[in-house]
Amino acid sequence: MLLWIVLIVLVLALFGFGFTLHVLWYVAVVLLVLWVIGFFMRGRMGSGRSAGSHR
Repeated sequence: MLLWIVLIVLVLALFGFGFTLHVLWYVAVVLLVLWVIGFFMRGRMGSGRSAGSHR
């Protein structure tokens, strides 16, 4: 009986860990997309400001 309880707890822990990793992948992809968008937006704004500051 104790073996079954240990096995069920182990399966639930591994399932929870796998689910957490799956969610973290989605979070990482969203953050990467936001970072890339911010990088390009800052690049456009930065080039406009630096061109104006040289005059």
